[in-house]
Amino acid sequence: MKTYKAVFLDWDDTIGDWKHAEHLALQDIYTTYHLDQLYADFASYKAAYSPYNLELWGKYGRGEVSKEKLHFERFYRPLTIDSTPTLCGRDKIELAHEIGDDFLRLTNKYFSLLPDAERVVRYLAAKYPLTILSNGFKEVQYYKFEHSGLQDCLTHTLISDEIGINKPQPEIFCIALERNGLQAEDVIMIGDSYSSDIAGAKAAGIDQIWLHEGETTETATYIVPRLADIMEIL
Repeated sequence: MKTYKAVFLDWDDTIGDWKHAEHLALQDIYTTYHLDQLYADFASYKAAYSPYNLELWGKYGRGEVSKEKLHFERFYRPLTIDSTPTLCGRDKIELAHEIGDDFLRLTNKYFSLLPDAERVVRYLAAKYPLTILSNGFKEVQYYKFEHSGLQDCLTHTLISDEIGINKPQPEIFCIALERNGLQAEDVIMIGDSYSSDIAGAKAAGIDQIWLHEGETTETATYIVPRLADIMEIL
């Protein structure tokens, strides 16, 4: 089995449980901002929010929308289910900005690690320098790093929001290689997103471990269903 000199890691839904924190934050948003006036239940609101949010993140990764547009539009569009410019007497544009700020605060509040994350990260850190490559916003990512209990395991952290390059653009992987003083063949990338983590690493000539359950037509150097399975590879 090939040996490596360093490991690159995604954070959200690879190490940190973003889906859980997002769900709880959106539940609070739905209740606090009286979105039952627009949607019959929380599930309906989330069904309006989630596909457009994913679409915007895809565009953000390709450099087609700014961070600011992504963060505003994902909360504003679900408010426009009817044509009235206000909700509870509040201007919807102003409300979308407030919801966005509250959402970031709430996702920090509900932050947690995925099962086995601490065990796997500490196992890897004992063998390799670890570099985080994240498309997340710096306002929340640094909070999560600091409160994860794993900051001592991380050699480098690259947040696209700071360096101005997003995954899957190969340039962000090249910067990570430069910071480690290594070549593409020396490292492996671990992540849950095929489009951001795996496709991006492939484009940079880097091997990949894709965290994925179920059938797929996509390929990666390794595909494993559980984070703990990585310890059998590295």
